[in-house]
Amino acid sequence: MIVTVNLQTEEQEKILMEFTDRMNFDYQSDDDNKFSLTESQKQEVIRRDNDFINSQTTARDWNDIKRDLKNVYR
Repeated sequence: MIVTVNLQTEEQEKILMEFTDRMNFDYQSDDDNKFSLTESQKQEVIRRDNDFINSQTTARDWNDIKRDLKNVYR
């Protein structure tokens, strides 16, 4: 089961983290999701952006995009 909680204050975050730790819940925070791109990935983003700006790209099927992104989000 996945539960999403939108906290309003740092105090709420502190309380929630203490609770989840005390209960031994397995959790993941937004901070855990941070990632960085390699230099070649950055260059690919820039290249694709320029292709789009210069009308040198075609539309892609959403399923193809999701398949490509599986390598990023494992």
